[in-house]
Amino acid sequence: MLSFITETKTAWEKLKEDGRPIYIYGMGDGAEKIMRVFREKSIPVAGIFASDDFVRGHAFAGFPVRKLSDIEAECDDFIIVLAFAAGYQSLVDKIVEIGKKHTLIVPDVPVAGGGLFTYDYCLEHAETLETVYRLLADNESRKVYANILNFKISGDYHHLLGVTTPKTEIYKKIIKLTPNEVYVDLGAYNGDTIQEVLQLTHGKFIRIYAMEPDRKNFKKLCKYVNDMQYINAYHAVAWCKDTMVPFATKAGRQSAVSAFGQEMEARSVDSILEGRAATLIKMDVEGCEREALWGASQTIAHHAPRLMVSLYHRNEDIFTLPLLIHQLQPSYNLYIRHQLYIPAWETNLYAIKG
Repeated sequence: MLSFITETKTAWEKLKEDGRPIYIYGMGDGAEKIMRVFREKSIPVAGIFASDDFVRGHAFAGFPVRKLSDIEAECDDFIIVLAFAAGYQSLVDKIVEIGKKHTLIVPDVPVAGGGLFTYDYCLEHAETLETVYRLLADNESRKVYANILNFKISGDYHHLLGVTTPKTEIYKKIIKLTPNEVYVDLGAYNGDTIQEVLQLTHGKFIRIYAMEPDRKNFKKLCKYVNDMQYINAYHAVAWCKDTMVPFATKAGRQSAVSAFGQEMEARSVDSILEGRAATLIKMDVEGCEREALWGASQTIAHHAPRLMVSLYHRNEDIFTLPLLIHQLQPSYNLYIRHQLYIPAWETNLYAIKG
């Protein structure tokens, strides 16, 4: 069982056992989460550094924020822990170059929810992981799945570099966009994915339904689609039913349903479509993908739209979401692809009716 998992030692175990000084690269939410685990596991931190453009003589978490060159000048051998997400080529290239000079570990911490992804966690869910592996429609999906799991355990970013697929290739070879899409975008942000879709369909579509709960992002979305016909924009949380949920606004894409948030409207896909068909649904809803899928269950059961669903927000997403989609529509072929990103963000499931 789990023959496709080769990593058994976690990033945290490696860091605790190594003995060399550990410097955290980056600040913000990712660094705070990693340092919280360090405290729980008694892993010492030697200091923090940032890219040269971000070093302005300030401090983070009680440490002065330094430059990598300063640390290299005073320390011959140390470990770097990456504490931010890199999603564009020049930054990924920079990280890879740093990784050639120093030991670089990228611990996996969930975007939403708690817990850590470890080998023991995989053993606890071995049967479901095996089931998903067998359900996947092609060898590339199985390779991606295995590499993502091995990365999440080990923090070895090399697992990600070998399974990166350009977004346009996914659109063209798996999703196969047409000019006749009825597209539902859950977590529409500022309209960036709508723009990608329209670029590949030469601006042609039948109708678009876009849902975005963050106020600032929704304002940007409305500005983008303002002059377009046949687009319905909803300032709401994607959910399993029409209701009110607590929602916390954060910077950028990180706004999410939270017990500490303000009450706001939530809508289901089945409700906004009112029985009408969709041809394509995207779900990138910061850890609420399970609820959003249940909210689209009738649409999925009756019309089998192609799905693009994020698999990286919660530890359990990597196996619970594929199994739920298979339950809702057994005719789907399931594919997994990872787009350019360190850590394993932008790992998505694509469901296409066979």
